[in-house]
Amino acid sequence: MTSTPRSRRASASAAWLVLGLLALSPAFARQSDRDQPMQVDAKQFEGFQKPNTVSTLTGSVVIRQGTLKATGAQAKVHFDGESQIDRVVITGNPAHIEQLDDNGNLMQGEAASIDYHADKDYAVLTGNAVVKQKGRGEARGDTLTYNTMTSQMTGESNGDGMVHMTFQPKARAAATPADKPAAPAPAGTSAPAPAQSSATPGTP
Repeated sequence: MTSTPRSRRASASAAWLVLGLLALSPAFARQSDRDQPMQVDAKQFEGFQKPNTVSTLTGSVVIRQGTLKATGAQAKVHFDGESQIDRVVITGNPAHIEQLDDNGNLMQGEAASIDYHADKDYAVLTGNAVVKQKGRGEARGDTLTYNTMTSQMTGESNGDGMVHMTFQPKARAAATPADKPAAPAPAGTSAPAPAQSSATPGTP
């Protein structure tokens, strides 16, 4: 099944609370993804692409839209009043989502359920949710909401009341010999005497 995306509503650009690891440095999800067709594959399909209906896909579900990819055991595809895919709810053990940002860095997320709102550019990961970004860190919580346009997130946790984050340090450039201070002279040695001029006194 392939659905061509339509124009996004103004609400898609609403402000999002930035969660730690994604605020470390500017990064945006692959901007061209939102304009790509959405492809949905599964072993079984039940339903019709009709206005305001829900179809069920089961067995090795794979959803692709540009570099964004989501997989799971089952998916509920929600069609809006224009028979366009509005959202897809994917469940699995766990369900998985990934996407490249504009710098080519991979984001990977896993959760018991992923609710991807295609028309509003965000995905809600619920149940032991984990989101990792290469070279930047990871976040864990009961619920993580990932913006597929800006790479920003919100998060919350019901267990210990904490959202857990790990930050990767920025790589440092290796020091060159010129950057290293000179080693001190060994104890008991004197500094060499200054060089004497070879000129004879009184001569120009």
